[in-house]
Amino acid sequence: MDALVDGLLEELNCDVVFKIPIFGGIPIYESVVVTWIIMAAVFLLCFFLGRNLSVENPGRRQVAVEAGVKFLNDFFSETLGEKGKDYIPYLATVIIYIGIANLIGLLGFKPPTKDMNVTAALAVMSIILIEVAGIRAKGTKRWLKSFAEPMPVILPINILEIFIKPLSLCMRLFGNVLGSFVIMELLKMVVPAIVPAVFSCYFDIFDGLIQAYVFVFLTGLFIKEATE
Repeated sequence: MDALVDGLLEELNCDVVFKIPIFGGIPIYESVVVTWIIMAAVFLLCFFLGRNLSVENPGRRQVAVEAGVKFLNDFFSETLGEKGKDYIPYLATVIIYIGIANLIGLLGFKPPTKDMNVTAALAVMSIILIEVAGIRAKGTKRWLKSFAEPMPVILPINILEIFIKPLSLCMRLFGNVLGSFVIMELLKMVVPAIVPAVFSCYFDIFDGLIQAYVFVFLTGLFIKEATE
């Protein structure tokens, strides 16, 4: 059990890679560096996939990209409704980032989503977007009045919900990462090597993509709720 706890602490520990020599030294953590790597890889991929596009004679690469964009657009349009379509680019970006961040462990990097600061930042960004969407759709006055609906007595609960939503998004994403690690360590302790390898594929690939889907799906539902 001590080995499990030590392994867990080591797995969740986010090391400082280097420091920016200003203001006494700004630490740059491993999760930030890996995020920069993901950003650079996505940028280069977009640059490659966006070259030589044609309206009259689209190639197979362009057709595949358009099919992927259409799939994301249709999926989020159904989730967000008509009033939430402006937020599709953000949600598409987040699902791509979380998906890659959860899968990047297969390449030997530590997934940024194992850093609670990353999951908390994603949750806070999403909740700010949700409240901004509500203000844009209803106006400031109606948005403020909505906290007292359907009756003024639940005003404190509606206000508390603003803080509960990001906490729930953050802990769900981070908790899945934590839970998968604990299960894998327990499997390694009680069963032969081949079984953990199979479950490792599940947690590293399938479960990582499910986490990305659930995060943006819930964010989309909250945006739809805020704009209705």
